[in-house]
Amino acid sequence: MGEQGPRGPSRRRKTDKPESRLAMVRRARRINRELAEVYPYAHPELDFENPFQLLVATVLSAQTTDLRVNQTTPALFAAYPAPEDLAAAVPEEVEELIRPTGFFRAKTKSIMGLSAALRDDFGGEVPGRLQDLVTLPGVGRKTAFVVLGNAFGVPGITVDTHFMRLVRRWKWTEQEDPVRIEAEIAGIFPKSEWTMLSHRVIFHGRRICHARRPACGACPIAHLCPSYGEGETDPDKARKLLKYELAGQPGQRLKPPADYPGTPAPALGATG
Repeated sequence: MGEQGPRGPSRRRKTDKPESRLAMVRRARRINRELAEVYPYAHPELDFENPFQLLVATVLSAQTTDLRVNQTTPALFAAYPAPEDLAAAVPEEVEELIRPTGFFRAKTKSIMGLSAALRDDFGGEVPGRLQDLVTLPGVGRKTAFVVLGNAFGVPGITVDTHFMRLVRRWKWTEQEDPVRIEAEIAGIFPKSEWTMLSHRVIFHGRRICHARRPACGACPIAHLCPSYGEGETDPDKARKLLKYELAGQPGQRLKPPADYPGTPAPALGATG
């Protein structure tokens, strides 16, 4: 990406009158359009080749990075390519394979449990309906929407920690409960935008609008952000805070899409 500095902070000030809902919706949709220009390559950052792999990878991604999951799943899926295989595995052997992702005992119980449920209740296939997915062990709404949106093309909003942080910074919602956040954001955008909106917001949260030190001075949507100034506003200092391809570094996928502008992440244990 070329250097895209901010166009200046939001013109709104704390002394201004409250923003109307119509104005907020217009601003939110403009942010989405501009993020689409910044991240035309936005995509799920978990490596997967089928719905089962995406489902397992998403469960494993709790409390760790997508990179660590991507570095771990090749060996897991080589050993257990289908739900029937994983359901019949020796738990201790699965634990050892997924140990790098953390919380490996609980995660082993979840991925073996959901595999058994897929085998017993869904003919070994990942269901394409929300109400079915959330019945699987370890699968909540967030995981279900990741799978629906990216494996089945069913629109959904993925409310992860990055998404929650950014939509609150942008004053799209004041809610703190993920389900309520999901409902409010769904009311702002057409359903057709939900999946890609999620990718763009999460991409922005990981690359620029960080939790502790957002790179405000290097943010291309700073002019639309009511929270401009929470982070580093000096452009040169802010650019040093950028992550992944924006900083010339690998992304989180070992096998990124063809249009990804960065370099693939290294395999587990790789050096250099």
